[in-house]
Amino acid sequence: MFIISIEFIISNSHKNKRSVNFAVMSKVIDVCLSPELIQQHDLKGKIVVVTDVFRATSCMVAGLANGVKSIRPVLEVEECRKYQAMGYLAGGERHAQMINGFDLDNSPFSYMDQKAKSQKIAMTTTNGTVAIDRAKTNAHEVLVASFSNLSATANYLSNQENDVIIICAGWKGRPGLEDILFAGALVKALGDSYINEEDSTHLATAAYEASKSDMLEYLERASHLKRLKTLGGADIAFCLIPDQFDVVIHLVDDELCLK
Repeated sequence: MFIISIEFIISNSHKNKRSVNFAVMSKVIDVCLSPELIQQHDLKGKIVVVTDVFRATSCMVAGLANGVKSIRPVLEVEECRKYQAMGYLAGGERHAQMINGFDLDNSPFSYMDQKAKSQKIAMTTTNGTVAIDRAKTNAHEVLVASFSNLSATANYLSNQENDVIIICAGWKGRPGLEDILFAGALVKALGDSYINEEDSTHLATAAYEASKSDMLEYLERASHLKRLKTLGGADIAFCLIPDQFDVVIHLVDDELCLK
């Protein structure tokens, strides 16, 4: 945001010269609906917020808010195993199911467990860690967020001068409705701090407005929610509860930690 100072004359019994400051918005926020569309966006100098509500970033926020030391997002299962051999806990999923030999699955409840406290975790997932990896290129800063740290993330961003792009992890390159709802919620939480110019941003805010009274019911149509329900899905409602944790999570030297 920048300030323009304009002098003008008010005519009354005495002519007074007054200087008035007008705030002119210059920060822009955008939404990338899938990691497959990242190449359509210029990330240089921007703060990138990656979200994977069901469930990677919900796990990351919950774990780090509850004492996990750091989380290293990696792309491949074998890379995760290498870090496991170095003393990291191995966590994550493939196709929404726990990986054989790993210490943790892809549920926030696992990352809040006592066994994860004070530990470093290497994590690989089908969608979330892929989105984080693609976001790293040229970004000024990479954050991860979910509904559970919505307000904390919004408060941090409102005090920054950089443009913002929210990257929705989706499912195997396809948009995910739950991530789009989070993107819309974050845009709305930022209020007038940013200009919304792109159709994807308006789409996300419209979807959030339509769903905010009961997101769980609205998401009954979501393909990934249906997929998780077949596997149990006890943490689905948990992932949609806003503002459980007052933390901001960012990527430093390829590891996620508290801001």
